[in-house]
Amino acid sequence: MPDELATASGPASIGFVGLGNMGIPMVTNLVAAGFDVVASDVSPEARSRAAEAGASAVDTAREVAASAGTVILMLPNSQIVKSVVDSMVGSLAPGSLVIDMSSSEPLRTRELAEQLATRRIRMIDAPVSGGVGGAVAGKLTIMVGGSPADVSSATPVLAAMGRVVPAGPIGAGHAIKALNNLLSATHLWITAEAMTAGERFGLDPAVMLEVFNSSSGRSGSTENKFPNFVLTERYDSGFGLRLMLKDMRIATELASQVGVPSILGEEAVTLWAEAADDLDPAADHTRVAQYVATAERGAIAT
Repeated sequence: MPDELATASGPASIGFVGLGNMGIPMVTNLVAAGFDVVASDVSPEARSRAAEAGASAVDTAREVAASAGTVILMLPNSQIVKSVVDSMVGSLAPGSLVIDMSSSEPLRTRELAEQLATRRIRMIDAPVSGGVGGAVAGKLTIMVGGSPADVSSATPVLAAMGRVVPAGPIGAGHAIKALNNLLSATHLWITAEAMTAGERFGLDPAVMLEVFNSSSGRSGSTENKFPNFVLTERYDSGFGLRLMLKDMRIATELASQVGVPSILGEEAVTLWAEAADDLDPAADHTRVAQYVATAERGAIAT
């Protein structure tokens, strides 16, 4: 029988696959909440960090599946999620719950959930917003898609990492996450253009942000990204430019799949793709603000 989620009798065993910038602090918060966590990643260094955080580190996702009735995935894309699930499926007991907290494609998530259901394995999608800072603080916004019963059963686990927002049926969380990031990326680009124009006119960046943030132009970019990562020239939010571009493409593809024109969204994807081609592969997504502000764009490619 699979492990039950947290009950009054004690902590549950939770599996976690994907120990990157977000995964490690999420595992840390699960351990702090009293869960026994069995974790894995392809990186030995990541597995060592998980062990230091108090998890039981194992070499493969298959070992995770054999050890826990609830398995969380925090992986780069739908293709990798499918590959990892395929490797685990023979070790997942009937009634197990797979929670995909990655930024995945909504329709592929639904297909995977249907495949798992034939083996009586449950699945929900629960992508997050809040970045590394939110993961460390345990204050992520977690958008959850799935049946009400499955979402309810997973809530004690998810609540250890942030605020749970039921979004609808399976795939709904991934859809909202992608659409949110399309908005976020578009905000950041136009904010960079506006800030650059203002600075070249002679305006003080701090004054511009003060006005924008008390006016209708405010956004997450003016309230958080510019003051914390752009004006400081840190460019280290912890969320990569290429990951943002991937989510943007998921959102515009979803719009196409449901028959909605995404004219501005497609243009934003084109601009971000240009930046992705020019900037370092490991560039943080906030670096597009520097890219926009730099006349000789190729000069900051390294």
